[in-house]
Order: sequence, then C-alpha cells, then structure tokens
Amino acid sequence: MNETGLKSLLERLPVSWWEADGELRVIDSGGGAFDDRGTAQRFLDTVRQELPGPPASGAGHWQAQFDGRLFDVHWRPGVPRQGRSRGLAVEVGAGPAAHRRYDAFADLAPAAAFIRDADGRHLWANHAYAHLYGTTPEQVIGKHIAEVDSPVDAARILALDKDVLTRGKPVRHTLTYHRPDGSSGQAAGHRFPVQEGTETCVAGIYIDISDYTRALHQRREAEESLCALRDHSGLPCALISAGGRIQQASAAAAELLQIRLSDLVGRRADSVLAPASESAGLWRGWRDLIVRRSRRIQTSAVLVDAHGRQRRARLHLTTVGRGTARATSVWAVVTHQGIAHESHPALTASQERILSLLAVGRSNADIAVSLRLSRQTVDYHLSRLRDLLGAPNRCALVARAYALGILLPQSWPPRSVTGTPPPRGR
Repeated sequence: MNETGLKSLLERLPVSWWEADGELRVIDSGGGAFDDRGTAQRFLDTVRQELPGPPASGAGHWQAQFDGRLFDVHWRPGVPRQGRSRGLAVEVGAGPAAHRRYDAFADLAPAAAFIRDADGRHLWANHAYAHLYGTTPEQVIGKHIAEVDSPVDAARILALDKDVLTRGKPVRHTLTYHRPDGSSGQAAGHRFPVQEGTETCVAGIYIDISDYTRALHQRREAEESLCALRDHSGLPCALISAGGRIQQASAAAAELLQIRLSDLVGRRADSVLAPASESAGLWRGWRDLIVRRSRRIQTSAVLVDAHGRQRRARLHLTTVGRGTARATSVWAVVTHQGIAHESHPALTASQERILSLLAVGRSNADIAVSLRLSRQTVDYHLSRLRDLLGAPNRCALVARAYALGILLPQSWPPRSVTGTPPPRGR
C-alpha cells in the first residue's frame, strides 16, 4: 500500500500519527483519532507530562489517557533535539476516569436508560430502568427482553427496536409497559441507534409518566362528574372568571336566560344583569370573593333574558382556586328564581317594607303606625304597588311579591331579598 493509501486508511480508523521537531512541536499529523494538528499537539504535551520518568532514547510503548479516552502509544520521545520524532496513537476505549464519570451520571439519572443489541439483549441498563421492573441493573444486563417483559410487550418492544435500526433515526414516543405485579405503567422518551464497537445497537431514555397520566385521568373523571352534576341537577349555574367572563354554564342557565349555551359561554356576566338598586352590594360581595375576604356568599340579583324580561334570582357564589392570593374563578348557582316579567322601576325600601308587613297580614292602619307614615301615604304606596306588579288586590299583591322573588320564600317574618330588615311590630 502506498503512502497515500495508508493515510486514507488512517483517516477512517480511531488511529492518529504525528511528526514532531526537536522542540517536540507537531509538524504534521493525521488519522481519525484527532480532529486537527492542535489536538495532536495537546495530546503530545499530555503524554510527555504523564511519562513516569525521563524519556528513554529507544522506542516507547505504553497506554495514556487523553480527554477521557484511552490510547496505545508508540513513540520515541528521547530523540536528539536537532532530529525529528514520529509517533502513533491507537484509541482502545475510554479511560477509567471517564467510565466513572459516565457511570455516576447515567446510573443515578432519574430517567430510565438502556442499551440493547439488535437481537434484544440488554448490554447496559441504569438503576431507574431496572426500578421500573422492580429489580436491579445486574439482574437486567445480559438478559433478553423476553426475560424481562411479558411476551406481548417483548414482541412490541422488539418491533420498535427494529424500526429504529431500520430508520437509523431517533424516535420519540410514549409506550405502555407492565410491572412485575401486573399493573401497567407509561413512559415517554426517545429511542435511537448507537454504535457499540462494530455493532449498531438501540439505546433509549425514558421518563416514567404513570403518576402524571393517572392524575390527568382522575382529573378528567372529576371534570366529567362535575359536568354531569352541573347538567343534570337542573340548577342554573355558571363558572365565572375573576375578570367577570362566563367560562362554563349549565343548560338550565341557558334556558333561564333564553339563550343558546354556545352563545352564553364567553359573554361577560354583567351582560345578563339588569340595573337594580342592590347592584352595588353585589359588586362589593364579588370583590370580597376575588381577594379572598370571603369564600362564599349568598345574594340576589335581577337577571334579564334575551327577550328583555327580568326575574329576580337568589345566588350562591363560591370561589374556585385554592393556594393563590386571588380566586381564579367563581361558581354562581341560582337556588331560587322569580317569574319572568317586563321591566318595572325598582321598588324603594319603604315599598319593600310595606309588602313585608302586608304579607304578615297587617292592616293599612297598622302599616302606617309601624313605618311612621300617614294613612294616605300607605294607601298611595299600595295603589302604586298594585300598578307596578299587576295585582288587583292585597292578596294578589302578596302572591305576586313572592312569585317575582321580591320576598324571600323561606323567611318568616317575611322580608325582601335585598336584605331590607323586617319592620318591628307594635
């Protein structure tokens, strides 16, 4: 083989040669073990420092470590300064220190890692990989995949290995495996080809995501249960963000507001509220919920549907999102609702007190005395209330007050939903 052919061969092998002058400066170098002349010079300087004694005048042969790699070195370092020296380095593997660094990193890494040959036999595995199967690396290395996994899993894993070797490219995926106790687990990661000596093998690095997947599954089940409860309870309810936008809503809420559910979700919550005298109190309670001064409140509001009709509703508001300084959202549930009616002016506090006393059975004279009003003023208010609520007489007036949600149906003595205190009797 001529010199050109020899150099071409060396460029393809883990071998490098060099020629140095009398000052041991590299004049020329080549081969596949070193990238360039600068690397060859560093190697030469390192080898000189590692020599156990003064350089001998004859040819030397020993092993040296360089950049975590182990080389067989053939060199005559003890040459006259005016002459030249030639050397040859053959890479024979990683040095002991490099092995220790790699082992400490790979063996104790939290990700499961392995190397298998093309036949499916484990050449190497770390502790995390062995832990997936409830054993140790020593019990895995040297065993065929069929000795570690079930026959069904082994056939599937071998097919994946073969696919990686055929493609020659890394593959990222999620796979299911079975533990020794029969339970299943899931892992996500990469599988890729590696070169082990002259053989192309399959390596893999995976993270066990069984607990994460299980948590996601439980969360989906909880969300499905909540949706089923929300939709089949019959209660109008909605999940409202801290910014006041409707994120979720029940079918009953859409029916109450006479709007399609798809149109209701995404709207601002205040768009379904009618202007009412107690709106200031409602917003104060909302702010208390968001900043966590309160976790839940009961209040009332006048809702307006798509046709402009109003109805008073009793609301239960509960915060969502623990562990944060502010609530992320609020569940609003309508527990009681009045009948839909055309808009009318909001009742005054005096009118609400008159309705409360009327519901108790008080006469006009008794109402006048309790509220310190004249008899004529009470008569005027009652006449005005019959017009506003569309009631022909006192009995119908009380019934309409309950039906419209003005008076609380579960309270005695009767009182209004706005919180107006019941008047004291004589």
